[in-house]
Amino acid sequence: METLVDAQFLPFVVAITLLSITPGVDTLLVIRNTARGGLRDGALTSLAICMGLFVHATVSALGVSLILLQSAWAFSALKLIGAGYLIWLGIQSLNQVRYSRGLPVAEVASGEFQRTGIWRPVREGLLSNVLNPKTVVFYMAFLPQFIAPTDPVLLKSLWLAGVHFVIANIWQIGVAVMVGSAGSLLARPGFSRWLNAITGGVLVAFGIKLALARAPS
Repeated sequence: METLVDAQFLPFVVAITLLSITPGVDTLLVIRNTARGGLRDGALTSLAICMGLFVHATVSALGVSLILLQSAWAFSALKLIGAGYLIWLGIQSLNQVRYSRGLPVAEVASGEFQRTGIWRPVREGLLSNVLNPKTVVFYMAFLPQFIAPTDPVLLKSLWLAGVHFVIANIWQIGVAVMVGSAGSLLARPGFSRWLNAITGGVLVAFGIKLALARAPS
């Protein structure tokens, strides 16, 4: 367990929490399915979305393992590229601050839900995540920042994905609960701007810190 919980664990939790609460495709899909089928569909969609994280973690671990077999230099280069990618994501979030709109939760207030089979939200959530190439790229860039060359790569990747699974589900199921009782908050443009500003600033700072830490002396 010492290799799974280390000095980088807390920064990982902070970064992945901010990323999870930033409005995106996953959050919007949970809101849509909650509007269609109620809290049950919203929660099932969230669970299915987050199950896809383990698929991406496995793909990322296999890629990182192959790179480690090549050379330690290639692994360091991957981490440096990943740091640059995090900075780019942060800048993208900051650019969205002026354009952010409130989340589309107005239609949920009516409470008129269309009941569907349990497999529909599960299928939609899982495929939305697994087939999203941005998530593959993100995991390849993000997870290596928290994996040391001596770590068991697959085990560490799945452990970090498990932490992400828990945090993302807490947020997304929380959103599904809030759309009925606190929809006015989620619908405010200022709420989305605040989330994008905080996340963008932290990602840029985090990426710069990682890049400088790995710069040659």
